Amino acid sequence: MPKYQPFDVGVPIQASDSDLVGFQWETRGIRADFIIPHDEFHLLRISFDRQCIVRILDEMPLSTEDDVTPNEGLVSEHFAYRMEGALFARVQSELFKAGLGEKTHYRFITGWACLDVLTSASPSFSIIDRYD
Repeated sequence: MPKYQPFDVGVPIQASDSDLVGFQWETRGIRADFIIPHDEFHLLRISFDRQCIVRILDEMPLSTEDDVTPNEGLVSEHFAYRMEGALFARVQSELFKAGLGEKTHYRFITGWACLDVLTSASPSFSIIDRYD
């Protein structure tokens, strides 16, 4: 059974009004840009500076995974979670997971796309201009 542990990203984001609008692989990590609801000029950038296993999918398939009920800790309209015991982390290659070292599973939920990240890095958050 997965456990959702909500955490604050420093910006109020109502999950159903946000979306993933950009994703970039970096040399040693990733960056993902999300809509900040009611702010048409800025995006929330989330970066990880180490190797990651990533999954991007629509909310609908996420809601049909075998381990989604009960959703312990899931908060209505919350955007960012640390996950424990979720299917995504459990089914990854043991060899690759071992190479990550101490890993954490993060999940970012929007009204359209969900981003899962399995990594030993901590996320960093920044506000960027939307139209640069």
